[in-house]
Amino acid sequence: MMMAGGNIKPAESITVKEIERTVPKHTLKSNYQVVYNQLPGKVDRFSEIFSKGMFYGRLRSNTFYFKWEAETPKQNSHLVSGLGGSLVFKSANFANFDFTLAGYYSRGFFDEDSDPVNRLKAGKDVLSRFDYTNTGSKNLAVLGQAYLRYTGIEKTNIKIGRQIVESFFAKSNDTKMIPNTFDGVVMDTKVLPDTKIRLGYLYEQKLRDHSTAHSVLAVGDANSTTSDNPQWSENDDTAMHKGLTYSRLKAAGVDPDAPLILGDIQNKSIANLKLNASFYAVPDLLSSVMTEANYKIQLDGFSITPGVRYIKQFDNGAGEIGGAAYRGQLAGHTGAYQGYKDASSLESQMIAARIVTKIDNYKVNLGYSYVLDEADLITPWRAFPTSGYTRSMARYNWMANTKSYRLEVVRNGNSKGIYNNLYTQMSVLYTDADESKGYFDEMYYYAGFVKNFPSLDSMQVRFRIGYQDTEKVDADGLDTRFEVNYQF
Repeated sequence: MMMAGGNIKPAESITVKEIERTVPKHTLKSNYQVVYNQLPGKVDRFSEIFSKGMFYGRLRSNTFYFKWEAETPKQNSHLVSGLGGSLVFKSANFANFDFTLAGYYSRGFFDEDSDPVNRLKAGKDVLSRFDYTNTGSKNLAVLGQAYLRYTGIEKTNIKIGRQIVESFFAKSNDTKMIPNTFDGVVMDTKVLPDTKIRLGYLYEQKLRDHSTAHSVLAVGDANSTTSDNPQWSENDDTAMHKGLTYSRLKAAGVDPDAPLILGDIQNKSIANLKLNASFYAVPDLLSSVMTEANYKIQLDGFSITPGVRYIKQFDNGAGEIGGAAYRGQLAGHTGAYQGYKDASSLESQMIAARIVTKIDNYKVNLGYSYVLDEADLITPWRAFPTSGYTRSMARYNWMANTKSYRLEVVRNGNSKGIYNNLYTQMSVLYTDADESKGYFDEMYYYAGFVKNFPSLDSMQVRFRIGYQDTEKVDADGLDTRFEVNYQF
């Protein structure tokens, strides 16, 4: 560990007080995942689960400016901000049990007269659109985490309740003000050598801009709630299949509150080879499997890691209900896209490949992905099937018959969440889409920066900007985001 003055002190001689002084209790990685550097320990008395527990605070400001190149009656350039934070309490562990509670708050700031809430893009998540249109409130206060953890099984922990889930098909994606969380049961285990396993049964989701939990795979409508704007009451994520409405699911005899069952396995038993496999299933609707392999080749002064990924999506009934397009147009209906070979099937596949080169503090990632000409991929739980290959900020490139190519350069990446040296991420993405399905080709240019203050590691600023360039009228725009975090 580097101490003041640049001298390295042996690990065994570093005191607890020195650790507390030099490493913040919790830090924030470039992908927005929180790293808890200090955690409560085990206690012998029940009363100490509270007194020996720890609080983790965070103040947060996030501002979004979206500039359309062409204004229309349905889209206008706009500015929206969020101000708030979170307070997390983790108890000490008693008799192999502990718990976590986390409250989150966000106050949205925008001018409804010039920037109607239904036209907000990235900044819409700083408040609940559903609550605002029904109550007028720009405040969003939620219990984001509330779970009990059991650690009595060797190399295993089980969490029950509302929690952050980081898996291949479901993530927190905490890029706004409040993370995406789920209600359910998740088990993590390392009982097998060189292997990590995660299994989850998630019966409800709470998206970032929702004050209450909702269905994992149903769009709200007039039959799910009598409130205004029912389409924002259930899963209204941008990547949600718009054809899987509450009414259509009910009419087909499918439970709109069906759970999301998922699993991940990672194995590193072969030197330099990382193998991953994941799955998800929503009973009577959809399921999917993913396999991936990355092999690191260490050379003189740098490394090269080729990787491949394959996804197979299985239609278990959702295609007949909602159609092949995630936008929800059914074959034969007004406005349906006719470019799908089977407009009532969600059977689909994706292949992807990349080469990652690391030299000193630089990483260069050249990636490719291709969603076969079958159906759109459906993953509306804030995890992205092209992530790490051709995913850039706010880009959805997993529609049928879409090829994507991305070049990404990263400087000063680290896993500690303290960026005293400026973290830089830049990428160029080209998407070759299928116009017959209602999509369009585009170039997307992205730059992101993260910086911690050297004299105050707990203060972090972020600036991200993306520009969409297409040949489609009124589609081009500049997406700008500025964020400040203070953790204590």
